[in-house]
Amino acid sequence: MTDATIRFDDGASYELMMGRWSVLVGERFIDWIGVPNRMRWLDIGCGNGAFTELVVERCTPANVQAFDPSVEQLAYARNRLQADAPVTWTEADAMRLPVADAGSDIAVMALVLFFVPEPAVAVAEMCRAVRTGGVVAAYHWDILGGGFPLADIGAEMLGLGVPPRLPPAVAASTIEASTALWEEAGLRQVRTCQITVERRFDSFNDYWNSAASSNSLRPMYEVMQADRRELLKANVRLRLRAGDGPLTVSARANAVCGIKP
Repeated sequence: MTDATIRFDDGASYELMMGRWSVLVGERFIDWIGVPNRMRWLDIGCGNGAFTELVVERCTPANVQAFDPSVEQLAYARNRLQADAPVTWTEADAMRLPVADAGSDIAVMALVLFFVPEPAVAVAEMCRAVRTGGVVAAYHWDILGGGFPLADIGAEMLGLGVPPRLPPAVAASTIEASTALWEEAGLRQVRTCQITVERRFDSFNDYWNSAASSNSLRPMYEVMQADRRELLKANVRLRLRAGDGPLTVSARANAVCGIKP
């Protein structure tokens, strides 16, 4: 089932569950796209600023314009970077960016595209906003291929007859769909890759608690009876073969990149 109303309005909770995962992928993504330093960036759907901070630290950008529809996420993001960081934070919709044509060198979406109701419109906006020769790129969880960080919990929920919510444009997250979107937008030298990362948790409970703020899983979990919740937790523990010590979980993202002609 799909639900177009999934929202992220708590920067601290997002950091615990998703921000840290995003950075793990983001580091590899930045190396893969290979953009030089001192570029003008657009970070569309910046959320709580996890990827934005990574760009500032790794890419020495001339400036970053960061956009998100959540005022609460932007408030959290502003506090994670130094006041003199070359970043401006703006509340905005990914399908209607308040930027001039061809005014940036690179536009990126980190874990965003599948939340945009009309992905092709968002890609067109990125293309409009970058100069000729500029880079348009994104990465998103391989949800349909089981790459979401909480896929094991989602699979066990489904096994109990409780389907997790999916982003409204989840089909756009596949390698094939991403390639088609970029090519249909007129981008050249389109390339894709899959990025697999691992995150270490101190214990199974540490992993389980990190999922508590998931907007994809929490609403369904909260309406389950207590015995079903315990059964779900036990099933996930078995699925992950988790013992009493540290636990390592993997996730996979699909990345896409193209050049504006």
